[in-house]
Amino acid sequence: MRISAKALDRVCKFCKISGVAEKKIFAGGRLRLARERAGLKQTDLAKKLGISASYLNQIEADQRPLTLRLMEGAAAALNLRKTYFADGEEARRELQLREDLADPLFRGLRGAQAEVGALVRNAPQLAEAFMALYRAYAAQRESLLQTNPLLPRFPYDEVRDWVQSRRNHFETLDRAAEALFEARGFQPLNLREDLRRHLRDRHGIAVAAAPGLLAEGLFWRLNRKAGQLVISADAAPESEIFWLAHVTGQLEQPGLIEAELKRGNFSSAETRGLARMALANYFAGALMLPYGRFLEAARAARYDIQRLQRQFGASFEQVCHRLSTLQRPDMPGIPFYFVKTDIAGNVLKRSSATRFQFAQFGGPCPLWNVYRAFAHPGEVLAQLARTPDDVVYLNIARTVGRGGGAYLARPRAVAVVLGCETAHAAQTVYAAGLDLANPDAADPIGPGCRACERTNCRHRSVPPLGTALDTGTAERGVMPYRLKGGG
Repeated sequence: MRISAKALDRVCKFCKISGVAEKKIFAGGRLRLARERAGLKQTDLAKKLGISASYLNQIEADQRPLTLRLMEGAAAALNLRKTYFADGEEARRELQLREDLADPLFRGLRGAQAEVGALVRNAPQLAEAFMALYRAYAAQRESLLQTNPLLPRFPYDEVRDWVQSRRNHFETLDRAAEALFEARGFQPLNLREDLRRHLRDRHGIAVAAAPGLLAEGLFWRLNRKAGQLVISADAAPESEIFWLAHVTGQLEQPGLIEAELKRGNFSSAETRGLARMALANYFAGALMLPYGRFLEAARAARYDIQRLQRQFGASFEQVCHRLSTLQRPDMPGIPFYFVKTDIAGNVLKRSSATRFQFAQFGGPCPLWNVYRAFAHPGEVLAQLARTPDDVVYLNIARTVGRGGGAYLARPRAVAVVLGCETAHAAQTVYAAGLDLANPDAADPIGPGCRACERTNCRHRSVPPLGTALDTGTAERGVMPYRLKGGG
């Protein structure tokens, strides 16, 4: 039986009335390519899918979305993998472009947000060119705001953006780490000794502790010729495990790491070197918390971070970061974002598999619970937060790190936050007691004061960039200034 476009429209309207929402995926180009490779005409594939040829033509022209039912039917009819229509790279571009357009510089283009998806799908190179131009502009603007415009931070930003473009997931390294864990019979709670033994037996490297290494500003030092890996005696057990896994990745996976680096277009040898370190770190996290075991445990524990800590002998930060990387196409976890920040508001690490908008410049939002965590050290804080695009997130924040080990060590005050959209929140223990259905229960947060459009926020530190101030008003609002055209 063939279903007409009009009938499908009625079904869609019924779904909207019933509250059944389905993500719209426009994948006409990929569908047309797969059909042509299979040697099928539109009429042939339309018949297999039970729709009219005209409706299929509209789908391939991106005039209509590809529904879940049709995606599954097309994948079966054309012998495609289930993830063929996943728009990971398109989603990454769209997310980044929307974040760029949140800059007040583009205030006059607010209506263009609805056109972002079409631009990314139909002119991906133009979208990339725009984003590259904007990044160059934003970097120059931010450098002018700094007291030291020569601060060497651009390579870090470049690597961070590259990792973000991969949704913080590198499948080849992930699978290699998991295979090593299983092949060697490693055990989560004995991994420290397992890795020491593995480095000794396979690479002839003995591990030793050095009391004064941290005073030199080093956590570990590898001497391949001497066959020795020296690790700071002050290291926490979970930190030592991570460093052992990092060195293992460097020694055993240079081929996979270089293959991943070839997929990046880095501007300098320094940036490429930082990316190489980031990939070795990724391997280390994947070896400590192997994908299949960890995802199964996370689901069973309802993503309870502290339970997962005990089960795998990892730190709170390590578990949070690993949860943000679980984006294997055929076995994804909850799409989380992850941020690590210090008490001064400096973002030390960030990654996201969500639509969450990070601050491109200036400090992050003070209403974010990651900053409240510093007032409650060691306590896990759950928060519902609504961003300016009206997306509500569940945020889990806590301070991390250990004491300095000595009075004069000056331990670093840092905190992490793990967040997901509330559509996934019920899968976690952290939704308990939260009113997920009430939008007023969410704190209004933004991507930092310089980019946030909320004019009635008493926590605002500076006006948004690109906005003129009204200094002639006879009113005094929650801010010591008024914005022209604003509240």
